[in-house]
Amino acid sequence: MSQSPLPPLSKLTRRRVFAGVGTAGALAAVAAALPLTPTPPQVAAQPKPAADPSGGYQLTEHVRRYYQTAKV
Repeated sequence: MSQSPLPPLSKLTRRRVFAGVGTAGALAAVAAALPLTPTPPQVAAQPKPAADPSGGYQLTEHVRRYYQTAKV
């Protein structure tokens, strides 16, 4: 009777387990480093046009709240 030089496939050794864990860790690191989808270029936000075309003083809710809290 001759035995096969290869060990059975179901036999796990410490060396194989650690090699598999190392490989899985390396693959996870590479997958985390790669972007999933390309990011579109960012467009600068355009300032909203003022309600008053002259660009003068505007009484907004923020200004009203400031005056309310600044009362002595």
